[in-house]
Amino acid sequence: MKITKETVHKKQGYRLHILPTSKYKTVSIVAKFKAPLKREGVTERALLPHVLHKATNNLPNVRKLQSALEDLYGTGFSSDGAKKGENHVISFRMEVVNESYLNESEPILEKALNIFRDVLFDPKVVNGGFDESIVNREKQTLEQKITSIKDDKMSYANLRLIDHMCEGEPYSLHVHGYLDDLQKITATSLYEYYQSMINNDELDVYIIGEVDDTEIVSLADQTFSRGDSDNRSDHQDSKSITPNEAKEIVEREEVNQGKLHIGYRTHIKFGDDDYFALQIFNGLFGGFPSSKLFMNVREKHSLAYYAASRFESHKGLLLVFSGVDPKDYDQAKSIILEQMEAMKQGDFTTEQVEDGKEQVVNQLQETMDNANGLIEVLYHQMLSRAEIPAHELMENIRKVTKEDVVKVAEKIELDTIYFLTSQEGGEA
Repeated sequence: MKITKETVHKKQGYRLHILPTSKYKTVSIVAKFKAPLKREGVTERALLPHVLHKATNNLPNVRKLQSALEDLYGTGFSSDGAKKGENHVISFRMEVVNESYLNESEPILEKALNIFRDVLFDPKVVNGGFDESIVNREKQTLEQKITSIKDDKMSYANLRLIDHMCEGEPYSLHVHGYLDDLQKITATSLYEYYQSMINNDELDVYIIGEVDDTEIVSLADQTFSRGDSDNRSDHQDSKSITPNEAKEIVEREEVNQGKLHIGYRTHIKFGDDDYFALQIFNGLFGGFPSSKLFMNVREKHSLAYYAASRFESHKGLLLVFSGVDPKDYDQAKSIILEQMEAMKQGDFTTEQVEDGKEQVVNQLQETMDNANGLIEVLYHQMLSRAEIPAHELMENIRKVTKEDVVKVAEKIELDTIYFLTSQEGGEA
């Protein structure tokens, strides 16, 4: 994969990251707006991206906006919000055909960026607010999304685990917002929040594809420049919290399959020296098909319909997910906790570590082979102030030893055991 080094330009009100490459047949542009996670505004931030890409003053309804994108050889546009540690990031993504593959010399990229600019900086405004019909429609969609989380019991159990585990911490805030707050939002109040966000959020723009550096800098300035913004938001670093004692929470709902989710504090974040060993630890513990959780909880003892783990890179959490029969709660819980203890005791082989390193390297290569995946890796690094070239990332993974993995395991502390069970089953 031939990708030249990322160049970063500090511009008026934004940072521009350019990665010229001939690998892709499209040019990918991603704009990321970041602000600290706060209850005031989290629901507006969940709603805003969906309202913004429905209409602009130049393209005043969904049909015209979609038609304009389609006319540019099916240019793709999407948006979403996510938690990165204790910060809230709204991403807008555009994928445009590489003009060099076309027979005609139409300035497709420039026209697409004009639409991008209008979506961000010239949305449809009616009487000092957003279009009320668009806001109401998107409020209904978001309300359905918030209420439907309870129907997906795995997602709901994970939400409740974080509610209990991170109570009082910004990370506990729900990325889709809250129904109480949603009902109070009007077209005018949302527009007022938008003006604050668009002027005060920290903005990073990534452009990957076969582009001319000088030309793309000029086009980006026309699109993303925020003249008066200093492009600084308060970055909210995640605090490393040491649990006093593990909490055990049992909640009851109408479920057939119990959800046993467990939260640990790793005290390790993206950019820390032992982050690479944490990646291998997670694979061996619950991330790979051959992991301890899968082989022991599911295969050997047949106690779980699924059993896996993942870690949160910017908050320092390790989360275990399993689906169990309510009557098997105590046994399943004991075996999961035993697998963590086995990792701390070094109960795995050097060969497993070597295999794990190759799997993690392959996953990373696969991620970075995709333009949006590569942008996410680079953005993670920037947030962590740990910008490492791709080849060094892979070298650091390959340097991990069994001793490094044990050292990581020894740092990990149990915080919360959460069990969502049926009305009559699974006693704590």
